[in-house]
Amino acid sequence: MFPSSCARAATATEARFRINASLAPARAARIVALDQGAAGVVRRVAAHEWATARFLVHEGDAPGAGSGIDPPNGPLLRGMDGAPALLSEELTHADVVFMIASEDGGAACASVIGRACAARGVMTAGLVLGDGYESDGAVAALRPHARVLLLSADESDVAELLTALRA
Repeated sequence: MFPSSCARAATATEARFRINASLAPARAARIVALDQGAAGVVRRVAAHEWATARFLVHEGDAPGAGSGIDPPNGPLLRGMDGAPALLSEELTHADVVFMIASEDGGAACASVIGRACAARGVMTAGLVLGDGYESDGAVAALRPHARVLLLSADESDVAELLTALRA
């Protein structure tokens, strides 16, 4: 009887072919909190060690938001250090944008981000923090603008998701 391929892979002979280098970051992620409830979660998650992830908070809608015409500089975003951030610059090297919401207050921002990402071929994902009917508004705000939409009542899922993507 011959050993299985898994058993052979565990031998010292096969171990010389293993790559022992650490994994490089897989994604240049941008994480955007769309409302104040999400901003608190994003600030706590941003305090962890991340490779290429950048965390942003939506500070309100720019003039002209909701008019059907995207503001020239995008929504008003700030980094964790409080510095203003331009959506166009943030998307330049981004692979994925995670929009995080706990209510529907950032719907106009989600719309602008979704259209900008679609135009650049950047993956979008939405994470709604809430439980039951309380999250309906946030789901409705993100659904049209996120290719992937997750619902969770546990804020630790944000960090788990980013860790899984090696952000």
